[in-house]
This record gives sequence, C-alpha cells and structure tokens, in this order.
Amino acid sequence: MTADDLTRPVQEAADALRQRLGDSPARVGIILGTGLGKLVDEIEVQDSIRYDEIPSMPLSTVESHVGRLIYGTLRGVPVLAMQGRFHLYEGYSAHEITRPVRVLAALGVETLLISNAAGGMNPLFQRADLMLLTDHINLQGVNPLTGPNVDEWGPRFPDMSEPYDEDLRQSAEAAALKRGVKLQQGVYVAVEGPNLETRAEYRFLRTIGADAVGMSTVPEVIVAKHMGLRCMAISVITDECFPDALEPVSIADVLTAAAEAEPRLTQIMGDVVETLA
Repeated sequence: MTADDLTRPVQEAADALRQRLGDSPARVGIILGTGLGKLVDEIEVQDSIRYDEIPSMPLSTVESHVGRLIYGTLRGVPVLAMQGRFHLYEGYSAHEITRPVRVLAALGVETLLISNAAGGMNPLFQRADLMLLTDHINLQGVNPLTGPNVDEWGPRFPDMSEPYDEDLRQSAEAAALKRGVKLQQGVYVAVEGPNLETRAEYRFLRTIGADAVGMSTVPEVIVAKHMGLRCMAISVITDECFPDALEPVSIADVLTAAAEAEPRLTQIMGDVVETLA
C-alpha cells in the first residue's frame, strides 16, 4: 500500500461531492448508526446522495443502514450526515470503513458527532439508555492508521489522551439536563463482530474497564482525531449484557430499543449542533 492508494479514493470522492454540492459550508459531520437514521427527518435536506453515486465510497450492506449522505441544515447549522456507516465485519478494511471520515474532513468538516448501538455491561445501565462516550478501547485487532502516513492528514503518532472533546460532552450534558433526559457516561469497547459476545467475553470486557460494547465508532474517531476533528459520540444501549442474567438478543430487539431511544438522541444531537452555529 502506498500513500497514493490512500489519498486517491478520498480525493475522487471529495471532488465528486464538490461538483455536486459546490463549496459546502458544512463544518459539522454526523454519523448515524444502527436504527438511528431518523435524525435526518430533523434536517432541512438540500441534497441526498446515495453512496453508490459517490466514487470510491463503500456500500452499506447492513439492513438498518440506509446508505445515503445528506446535505442540509439542522437547527440552522449546515451539516453533512451519513445515514449508515461501514463495519469491519462487512469485509471492508479499516481504511475503507474510515474513508468517509477522511472525505468529510476534506470537504471542510471540523466537528464529528457519532451515534451507535451498543450492549450495556455496566449494571447501572438499562435498555434504551443513552451513554455519552468518555473514552474507548480498541479490541478490533486493526488500526486505520497502519500503513504509510499522509502528513497532510495528520501526524504519524497522533495523541489520543482525549478522543472525545470535553466542550462537546459538556454541551451534551447540558442538553440532557435541560430536557430531563438521563444521559449515562462511560467507556466504549469496539470489537470486530458480527456475533454478539459470550458470557465469558462480557465478563472480560467489563473487567478491563468497558461500560458498553459495539462494533463501530472507534476507527472513525481515530481517523477523525488524526485529521484534527473534534469528536462526540453517544451510544444507545440496546441490550443488557449481564453475564449472570444474559438473555438471547435478536436484531429486531436491537432495532426496537434503538427506536425507543431515538427521539431522546435526536433532541440531544440537535441541541449540540445548535451550539455550533
């Protein structure tokens, strides 16, 4: 792999989007995870672009990920929103699943807001809770920064002491308090998937300090921080992963919990975006 192998697809996608959108004023990017795509309903959409219309863009293969890039305004703030993301378990590489973040940065995005669905391992968490990420653990076995470093994108050894921006987290906390929404906080651990974890694996993940487990977000945040973006992420706790009381979970259960939490997540995300005007 060469630096050109990394930069060419990003440049192709960014150039195509500039031709379609012009000089986008959007400085806020949003990534919407499993069952959480209805925030788009709050956006005054100016353009909706299928991923298969964007050169070099991966395609969403997960049923609940629509696979569109939305350009418009949310609470009067120009945004670019990804309605659907990509995962390692779909067969993509770490570079491919994070390519859209590189493209958003190339288009001028400076702040990235992320949502995901996750299993809750903290015994204080309940199904359909929201968890504001304070930190993360990468157990996916890969890193999107391996290979040649593109100096124009960021340093070879980026600092990750604060992956989730404190000011953005404070904005989310204030929004939750104002609306009376319970907002948990904790550490997210990313695994490859696609299977859910065994009882022993949940015990291990809890022991190493994780409050919730999922299959996304961490690679996106690593790349965003590499490119100097501010990040905030919120998990919807879609199932309770307590080893001694573990129940089988289906994707239908996950989507139901996500739908239950979605209105609260939409409110908080919208409030945070409004502070970025």
